Amino acid sequence: MVTMEFVTRLIAARHIHSMCQFANMSQSPRVTVDGIIEVGGKIALIKRSAEPFKGFWALPGGHVENKETVENATIREVKEETGLDVKINKLIGVYSDPKRTPDKIKRIAIVFSCEKIGGYLKGGDDAKEAVLFSRKELNKTRLAFDHDKILKDYFKSQFATEG
Repeated sequence: MVTMEFVTRLIAARHIHSMCQFANMSQSPRVTVDGIIEVGGKIALIKRSAEPFKGFWALPGGHVENKETVENATIREVKEETGLDVKINKLIGVYSDPKRTPDKIKRIAIVFSCEKIGGYLKGGDDAKEAVLFSRKELNKTRLAFDHDKILKDYFKSQFATEG
Protein backbone atom coordinates (compact mmCIF):
# COMPACT_ATOMS: atom_id res chain seq x y z
CA MET A 1 0.00 0.00 0.00
CA VAL A 2 1.33 3.40 -0.94
CA THR A 3 1.22 5.84 1.95
CA MET A 4 1.30 9.62 2.04
CA GLU A 5 4.65 9.31 3.87
CA PHE A 6 6.06 7.47 0.83
CA VAL A 7 4.76 10.16 -1.53
CA THR A 8 6.23 12.91 0.66
CA ARG A 9 9.62 11.16 0.68
CA LEU A 10 9.44 10.68 -3.10
CA ILE A 11 8.87 14.39 -3.65
CA ALA A 12 11.57 15.35 -1.14
CA ALA A 13 14.05 13.04 -2.87
CA ARG A 14 13.12 14.55 -6.24
CA HIS A 15 13.62 18.07 -4.86
CA ILE A 16 17.05 17.21 -3.40
CA HIS A 17 18.05 15.55 -6.67
CA SER A 18 17.00 18.59 -8.70
CA MET A 19 19.08 20.87 -6.47
CA CYS A 20 22.23 18.83 -7.05
CA GLN A 21 24.57 20.76 -9.35
CA PHE A 22 25.68 17.52 -11.02
CA ALA A 23 22.16 16.32 -11.85
CA ASN A 24 21.32 15.95 -15.52
CA MET A 25 17.96 17.74 -15.58
CA SER A 26 16.92 16.29 -18.93
CA GLN A 27 17.03 12.84 -17.32
CA SER A 28 15.21 13.73 -14.10
CA PRO A 29 11.67 12.36 -13.72
CA ARG A 30 8.76 14.78 -13.59
CA VAL A 31 6.20 14.43 -10.83
CA THR A 32 2.63 14.52 -12.10
CA VAL A 33 -0.81 14.03 -10.60
CA ASP A 34 -4.10 12.65 -11.89
CA GLY A 35 -7.58 12.81 -10.42
CA ILE A 36 -10.28 10.19 -10.74
CA ILE A 37 -13.67 11.86 -10.44
CA GLU A 38 -16.74 9.65 -10.40
CA VAL A 39 -20.04 11.48 -11.00
CA GLY A 40 -23.25 9.45 -11.03
CA GLY A 41 -21.33 6.22 -11.61
CA LYS A 42 -19.37 7.68 -14.54
CA ILE A 43 -15.72 8.75 -14.75
CA ALA A 44 -14.65 12.22 -15.94
CA LEU A 45 -12.07 12.10 -18.74
CA ILE A 46 -10.49 14.80 -20.86
CA LYS A 47 -9.47 14.67 -24.52
CA ARG A 48 -5.81 15.70 -24.73
CA SER A 49 -4.95 18.58 -27.07
CA ALA A 50 -1.17 18.24 -26.68
CA GLU A 51 1.50 15.57 -27.03
CA PRO A 52 2.14 13.05 -25.73
CA PHE A 53 -1.09 11.23 -26.61
CA LYS A 54 -2.71 14.16 -28.42
CA GLY A 55 -6.34 13.26 -29.18
CA PHE A 56 -6.49 10.44 -26.62
CA TRP A 57 -8.81 10.37 -23.62
CA ALA A 58 -7.12 10.71 -20.24
CA LEU A 59 -7.70 11.33 -16.58
CA PRO A 60 -7.42 15.03 -15.76
CA GLY A 61 -4.01 15.90 -14.38
CA GLY A 62 -0.64 17.49 -14.96
CA HIS A 63 2.66 18.55 -13.49
CA VAL A 64 3.21 19.54 -9.88
CA GLU A 65 4.50 23.10 -9.61
CA ASN A 66 7.25 24.26 -7.24
CA LYS A 67 6.07 24.78 -3.66
CA GLU A 68 2.78 23.01 -4.39
CA THR A 69 1.52 19.89 -2.62
CA VAL A 70 0.41 16.95 -4.76
CA GLU A 71 -3.08 17.34 -3.31
CA ASN A 72 -3.27 21.02 -4.31
CA ALA A 73 -1.81 20.21 -7.73
CA THR A 74 -4.57 17.62 -8.27
CA ILE A 75 -7.30 20.05 -7.25
CA ARG A 76 -5.81 22.77 -9.52
CA GLU A 77 -5.32 20.50 -12.55
CA VAL A 78 -8.82 19.01 -12.29
CA LYS A 79 -10.31 22.53 -12.13
CA GLU A 80 -8.23 23.76 -15.08
CA GLU A 81 -9.02 20.78 -17.31
CA THR A 82 -12.62 19.93 -16.35
CA GLY A 83 -14.14 22.98 -14.67
CA LEU A 84 -14.95 20.84 -11.62
CA ASP A 85 -14.18 21.74 -8.03
CA VAL A 86 -13.11 18.65 -6.13
CA LYS A 87 -11.86 17.47 -2.78
CA ILE A 88 -9.36 14.65 -2.40
CA ASN A 89 -10.80 11.35 -1.14
CA LYS A 90 -7.85 8.95 -1.09
CA LEU A 91 -4.58 8.01 -2.69
CA ILE A 92 -5.06 5.35 -5.39
CA GLY A 93 -1.39 4.79 -6.19
CA VAL A 94 1.95 5.93 -7.58
CA TYR A 95 2.73 4.92 -11.17
CA SER A 96 6.34 5.01 -12.30
CA ASP A 97 6.84 2.51 -15.12
CA PRO A 98 9.35 4.17 -17.48
CA LYS A 99 7.30 2.81 -20.42
CA ARG A 100 4.14 4.69 -19.38
CA THR A 101 5.04 7.57 -21.73
CA PRO A 102 6.11 7.32 -25.37
CA ASP A 103 8.61 10.18 -25.17
CA LYS A 104 11.93 10.19 -23.34
CA ILE A 105 10.59 12.10 -20.35
CA LYS A 106 9.87 9.89 -17.34
CA ARG A 107 6.72 10.95 -15.53
CA ILE A 108 5.85 9.64 -12.08
CA ALA A 109 2.09 9.93 -11.55
CA ILE A 110 0.49 10.22 -8.14
CA VAL A 111 -3.21 9.41 -8.50
CA PHE A 112 -6.06 10.37 -6.17
CA SER A 113 -9.76 9.65 -6.18
CA CYS A 114 -11.69 12.89 -5.87
CA GLU A 115 -15.22 13.96 -5.05
CA LYS A 116 -16.99 16.64 -7.06
CA ILE A 117 -18.05 19.50 -4.79
CA GLY A 118 -18.93 22.10 -7.43
CA GLY A 119 -18.43 23.43 -10.92
CA TYR A 120 -19.66 22.32 -14.33
CA LEU A 121 -17.97 19.79 -16.59
CA LYS A 122 -16.26 21.49 -19.55
CA GLY A 123 -12.90 21.12 -21.25
CA GLY A 124 -10.30 23.77 -20.47
CA ASP A 125 -6.55 24.49 -20.46
CA ASP A 126 -4.94 21.74 -22.57
CA ALA A 127 -8.11 19.61 -22.66
CA LYS A 128 -10.19 19.81 -25.85
CA GLU A 129 -13.20 18.25 -24.14
CA ALA A 130 -14.29 16.86 -20.79
CA VAL A 131 -16.86 14.04 -20.81
CA LEU A 132 -18.29 11.48 -18.39
CA PHE A 133 -17.74 7.84 -19.43
CA SER A 134 -19.61 4.80 -18.14
CA ARG A 135 -17.57 1.76 -17.18
CA LYS A 136 -18.80 0.02 -20.34
CA GLU A 137 -17.69 2.97 -22.48
CA LEU A 138 -14.28 2.99 -20.76
CA ASN A 139 -13.70 -0.61 -21.88
CA LYS A 140 -14.01 0.52 -25.53
CA THR A 141 -11.96 3.73 -25.19
CA ARG A 142 -8.25 4.13 -25.96
CA LEU A 143 -6.72 5.90 -23.01
CA ALA A 144 -3.48 7.86 -22.73
CA PHE A 145 -0.48 6.79 -20.66
CA ASP A 146 -1.33 3.85 -18.37
CA HIS A 147 -4.73 5.23 -17.41
CA ASP A 148 -6.42 1.91 -18.21
CA LYS A 149 -4.29 0.24 -15.51
CA ILE A 150 -4.92 3.12 -13.12
CA LEU A 151 -8.69 2.82 -13.61
CA LYS A 152 -8.55 -0.95 -13.06
CA ASP A 153 -6.73 -0.30 -9.78
CA TYR A 154 -9.35 2.31 -8.86
CA PHE A 155 -12.26 -0.04 -9.54
CA LYS A 156 -10.52 -2.80 -7.56
CA SER A 157 -10.09 -0.41 -4.62
CA GLN A 158 -13.76 0.57 -4.82
CA PHE A 159 -14.82 -3.09 -4.84
CA ALA A 160 -12.53 -3.84 -1.88
CA THR A 161 -14.05 -0.91 0.06
CA GLU A 162 -17.62 -1.99 -0.70
CA GLY A 163 -17.04 -5.73 -0.33
